[in-house]
Amino acid sequence: MKTQAPAPLAIALLTLENNVAAQLAEADALLEQGVAQTQTSDFTTAYNTLQQALMLYQSPKVRATFPEKSHLGEGNVLRRMGNIHLSQGDYQQAIALYNQSLAIARELGNADAEARALNNLGNAALNLAEYQEAIAFYEQSLALVRELEDRAGEGDTLGNLGNVYRNLGEYDRAIAFYQSSLAITRELTDRIGEGRALGNIGTVYYWQGQYPAAIDYFEQHQTIALEVGDRVGEVAALSNLGSVYLSLADYDQAQGTLNQALSLSREVGLRAEESNTLGNLGSTYMGLGDYQQALEIYEQHLTLTRSLGNRAGEVRALMGLGLADNAMSRYSQAIAYLESSLQLARELGLQVEEGFVLGNLGNAHNYLGQYQEAIVTYQQYLDLTRATGDRAGESVALGSLANVFLKLEQYQEAIAFYEQNVDIAREIGDRSQEGNALVGLGAAYAALDRSVQAIEFHEQAVAIARETQSRSQEGIALGNLGSVQAQQGQPWQAVAYYQQALAIAQELEDRTAEGEWLSHIGHALMVEDHPQLAIIFYKKSVNVRESIRADLKTLSLEQQQSFLTTIAEDYRILADLLLQQDRVLEAQRVLDLLKVQELDDYLQTVRGSDQTQSGIDLLATEDKIVNQAILIGHQIAKLRAIPFADLTEAQIQTLAQLETEQRTIIQDFQGFINSAEIQSLVHQLSYASSNQDLLTELDRFINLQNDLRKLEQNAVLIYPLMLDDRLELV
Repeated sequence: MKTQAPAPLAIALLTLENNVAAQLAEADALLEQGVAQTQTSDFTTAYNTLQQALMLYQSPKVRATFPEKSHLGEGNVLRRMGNIHLSQGDYQQAIALYNQSLAIARELGNADAEARALNNLGNAALNLAEYQEAIAFYEQSLALVRELEDRAGEGDTLGNLGNVYRNLGEYDRAIAFYQSSLAITRELTDRIGEGRALGNIGTVYYWQGQYPAAIDYFEQHQTIALEVGDRVGEVAALSNLGSVYLSLADYDQAQGTLNQALSLSREVGLRAEESNTLGNLGSTYMGLGDYQQALEIYEQHLTLTRSLGNRAGEVRALMGLGLADNAMSRYSQAIAYLESSLQLARELGLQVEEGFVLGNLGNAHNYLGQYQEAIVTYQQYLDLTRATGDRAGESVALGSLANVFLKLEQYQEAIAFYEQNVDIAREIGDRSQEGNALVGLGAAYAALDRSVQAIEFHEQAVAIARETQSRSQEGIALGNLGSVQAQQGQPWQAVAYYQQALAIAQELEDRTAEGEWLSHIGHALMVEDHPQLAIIFYKKSVNVRESIRADLKTLSLEQQQSFLTTIAEDYRILADLLLQQDRVLEAQRVLDLLKVQELDDYLQTVRGSDQTQSGIDLLATEDKIVNQAILIGHQIAKLRAIPFADLTEAQIQTLAQLETEQRTIIQDFQGFINSAEIQSLVHQLSYASSNQDLLTELDRFINLQNDLRKLEQNAVLIYPLMLDDRLELV
């Protein structure tokens, strides 16, 4: 039988269909290529590839020939494009694309695509701290994947719900979801998913301060990642381990682990992971007290986030730069970075990051003595944490507000905030915040002359600080214990605590705390009638404060004066001590440091000279004494940094050890002060300073005359120094 040749029209239609099928296949291939490019953080290239796929899926011929497949492909591309916007912190654009994808899925009646889009919308809400919305999206997705009996999808969604409850501070509930997710991954032999679930559980323990448990889970994640060649998982596990070591103040281990993560992320081309690791590495150098190195790392972090278009990462990098400058008491630069970070966080709708920045911006105002500005900023932070249900953030905000009221001597208000702070910290298992709150409660009760409670709270805080290896918290608690001892008329015990706090402040390069503890030691020595020794420590304190003031020149006069107000009394005490010892020229130098600011406020023309900018010179003998005293403090701090047994189980034994140690420290310092060497140096110092007459100080007087001649003025300003027992005119 002879077959009939196909009609020309049929051939044409078949050819057209084959061409359109090829276009659809090309669109599918481009979609896969775009996904692969996204996984290597090549977001710009990936986005362009996905746009090409989208154009093919939306082309009229493909749409007419393959309506369902082209619509499904379009929805998938839109969702993947949304993921790129999400990774870059452009959450509103991500949500718009996810909603388009969701609409297509529902139009097609495709439950699988609908569940994926709902999960993505949940991710966006989670990043925006819209936790209840996130839960609603995830629960809708969970219902769909269970209907479809999609166990892998169910495991992923359960993990996402765990993320929400973790952020809400509901840690037990978060772990329950993560455990359910883990069980499903093991049922499916999904090793990569299993590792991810283990890492999530580790994160909860990390947030709770349960570091051994966190390390165990992160190491399990790392082991699985190495076994299956999951480089992304390996980087995540290393980065998480580095964060734990950082919190444990094991900075060498943290640095090594994070550098491993950094090298691996660069080797594999995981630029997003590289950026996150740089942020953690910056925090490590902050913990090491190497603030300059931290600045350099945060600058790399900022550069990379901007090159990736990751605006959420940019918020965190700017905040890191602000924290580093704040730690170095460079408050003007810190405020500039933090305000830039805050503006961007608000622009992007990043409520969690906005809260962090507000808290740190409040800290900068607090350090400057701008207490009302600090209260307003902290209150905004508190309101934000309560609006989002962020219990951990709420605890921090309450503690920050309490700190300001403590400085304002509004002790009952401070105690009320600290008690709320400690309750939440204990509720969520945050040992670090609990320690901070206990320090504050101790300080408030000390101010109310309730020494027994003050000592009890501070000793609890020291124990927690040593348990969590928080050097900064330990230093503050020790210094405050010194202040309680001083209140009780025990200046030598006070000095022993101050020495340890001073050593920690110097170790951390915390100039604000260093200046404070130096002045406290000076005050204790003054009370014990050692004026020459007191002068040395007050001088050292003033020089530290002057180094901070030098970094504040770019701030407004109001901000500079606000900071000076917080420290001016120490300058006046030092001037008084010097005048009592007839060291008039040195006293004048101290008062000059105050007058530069005060006259500037009055005349708007006075500026500090090279003399005032250099602070106060220490005599060679003074330098030798203070260096020896500080060395003792460092040795004591090293001794006290040795971890004790768990205080909750061996409290009596630990307290006995502390008491014995404390008596030894006090005897050592008293012996140091009364030693023949130090008494000889003090005698030399008294002789040298008492002979500041016209002959021995002739050069200084000649320089003073020359300076006055250069002014070409026919008037003189008298500076009144108001003291408790007299008035000095300088």
